[in-house]
Amino acid sequence: MKDLLVFLADGFEEIEALTVVDVIRRAGLLVETVSITDRNEVRGAHDVKVLADKTFNEINIEDYRAMYIPGGQPGATNLMKDKKVLECVNLFNDDEKKIATICAGPQVLDAAGVLKDGKFTCYPGVENRLKVNNPLDEAVVIDDNIITGMGPALAILLGVKLVEVLISKEKAEEVADGLLLPKLKKFI
Repeated sequence: MKDLLVFLADGFEEIEALTVVDVIRRAGLLVETVSITDRNEVRGAHDVKVLADKTFNEINIEDYRAMYIPGGQPGATNLMKDKKVLECVNLFNDDEKKIATICAGPQVLDAAGVLKDGKFTCYPGVENRLKVNNPLDEAVVIDDNIITGMGPALAILLGVKLVEVLISKEKAEEVADGLLLPKLKKFI
């Protein structure tokens, strides 16, 4: 079984997508980036082109134990409008598999009907596009199998939290130490 599926659509936020992929791979987990189109090349919100590992048609959704949806615009909106992505979100949620998202990404979970009032965080202002209300003013929020992060600068923390959820707190601390995250405390 593969550990994490990362959906990419044109307009994804590069920091949010690639930081989480990097952190998860540092932990030794198997991550695959997946383009929702029939081409591997995906263009980020800041015009960075990446080659996704696979296209949507090349994957078996049941091969993954967790899913990650980065934010960015129009990336998150493109994901939200894709019926296959919404079906995958619902399948993962029905199976209680981990679903993580950040920034504008919670709008995808909202469109799929799996986000709950007061049990998520998002980029400030994104809540105005959602049916659910009361986002928490926290870097990362965990509600059962749903994990949300607030925004770009917090992608590294979301990645470390995913390592904790998918492996262990000890492994998350090891990865955080290797990234020198404890050194940030003197700047905050």
